[in-house]
Amino acid sequence: MVNDTHRPDRVSWVESAQDTGTDFPIQNLPFGVYRRSGHDDAARVGVAIGSEIVDVGACHFAGLLHGVAAAAAEHCTASSLNGLMQLGPLYWSALRDQLVALLDADGAAYRADRRIGERILVPMREAEMQVPAAIGDYTDFYASVFHATNVGRMFRPDNPLLPNYKHVPIGYHGRTSSIVVSGTAVRRPRGQTQEDPATTPSFGPSRLLDYEAEIGFFIGPGNHLGEPLRLDEAESSIFGCCVVNDWSARDIQKWEYQPLGPFLAKNFATSVSPWIVALEALEPFRAPAFARPAGDPEPLPYLRSADDAARGAVAITLEVALRSEQMRAANMPAMRLSRASFTDMYWTMAQMVTHHASNGCNLRPGDLLASGTVSGENKDSRGCLLELTWRGTEPLTLPTGEARRFLQDGDEVVMRAYCEREGARRIGFGECTGVVLPAVAPE
Repeated sequence: MVNDTHRPDRVSWVESAQDTGTDFPIQNLPFGVYRRSGHDDAARVGVAIGSEIVDVGACHFAGLLHGVAAAAAEHCTASSLNGLMQLGPLYWSALRDQLVALLDADGAAYRADRRIGERILVPMREAEMQVPAAIGDYTDFYASVFHATNVGRMFRPDNPLLPNYKHVPIGYHGRTSSIVVSGTAVRRPRGQTQEDPATTPSFGPSRLLDYEAEIGFFIGPGNHLGEPLRLDEAESSIFGCCVVNDWSARDIQKWEYQPLGPFLAKNFATSVSPWIVALEALEPFRAPAFARPAGDPEPLPYLRSADDAARGAVAITLEVALRSEQMRAANMPAMRLSRASFTDMYWTMAQMVTHHASNGCNLRPGDLLASGTVSGENKDSRGCLLELTWRGTEPLTLPTGEARRFLQDGDEVVMRAYCEREGARRIGFGECTGVVLPAVAPE
């Protein structure tokens, strides 16, 4: 629940944490993994505040943390967040509480040592961010009823939603080897497609490359094989959230998806933002679960609880912008394409986790689950080009006059997410970006 770490009047001695519009005030403190630019040192766990990174391992070795928080920080001396993730909410909350106290301008640590920043801070400009966890498994869901309905209408106008959609959280298993951190360029995939059903398929670069704007969430302690999770305990297994771009080759996907679903159209690249916003930091932005229209079925008992219905959603705003190669050459800003709310998802994060483990599937620390495309009811809230351009029939026009049906080589996709409401300090997730590179030339 909301606690003292969320107080909007808290001020940090890190001056940039007070900057207008910063994603990382003292009320946020997301976790990530970084390496010092130009150094051969191992990657380290850090916490973002303003334009700085707090080295959690340095705080531990300096004796600035104690008790349960110190035990948690000891796991932050590794080069991934998996050790911290496995500990659970008691440890996460204790560490967050003491880091807030450590960074508070009125805190005892700063009053005792005004130069404490020299021991524990690293400027973000000197850091190379890494994928924040050793991701063992990756599952992508399909939790937006608006996205599912739009896509269904393109291919099944008379029956856009399949019968199971409103009963079961739909998902598929992705591939972890091609998950990359924000800023990593993504190469256009080659694959097998069929433009005309009357012709034989061909192999070559995807012509219908797309993005999908999603929210990801990392698993903490998880569950043992064969032991399902109850809905009301599912959130204790969620460490925090990030932004995910599930790059998709729509022409490859169309040809290959039957009968077993996504495969090569999805596993060539998935981008994640480097900072994981702790679930506790999102507490001020809790919201009721999606209000199902009259006539929709109630979730089955294992996916239904009063608490999840009352506060299972989080009011995260997710924006997508695009900047072409011409726009970058002219030093033009990215053009915003859409803005959607995570509250529009048909299934909550807890429901997705609960269903995933309902058959006894064991979720492990560092596993990544993603929501599926976050789309709303209006056109300007559609989270992919497939929807925005309606399968390419309604092209977008960029400030340079260029038309876009799907992504072209050189295009940069920029995703941002943030939470804001009256009475709370705005917090953000940072960016998730990627530039499209041309396909590898055939031999």
